[in-house]
Amino acid sequence: MTAAALLATALLFGGMVLYSFGFAAFLFTALPAGTAGPTIRRAFPHFYLFVMATSALAALLRLPGDGVGALLLAVIAATTLPTRQLLMPAINAATDRGAKTRFKWLHGLSVAITLGHIGLAGVVLIRFL
Repeated sequence: MTAAALLATALLFGGMVLYSFGFAAFLFTALPAGTAGPTIRRAFPHFYLFVMATSALAALLRLPGDGVGALLLAVIAATTLPTRQLLMPAINAATDRGAKTRFKWLHGLSVAITLGHIGLAGVVLIRFL
């Protein structure tokens, strides 16, 4: 069970890092803004589903060996739901309305949440040592 929990947590950590710092950044450098924006908008719901599912699975797998680690992973899963269902639509609405200040604030919040999730997953990985 420990190996499966480690692999699931590593997948979560790596997937979030790759998506945040690789895929999203690549889209905005490789595609025109008019194409990159709608593409990333379509991809984010899937990213959040990946984070929720992977962190929930990792939490269940980690529970027998590390309750604190399991709790941290469950926090990631639980806080991703409102990020996907409330924050992401608010960011999209701000973009659609051209509300640049609101977009910057909301986008900054989503970045902070994602960085927090990456940090928590990193803490759980360290706890395997």
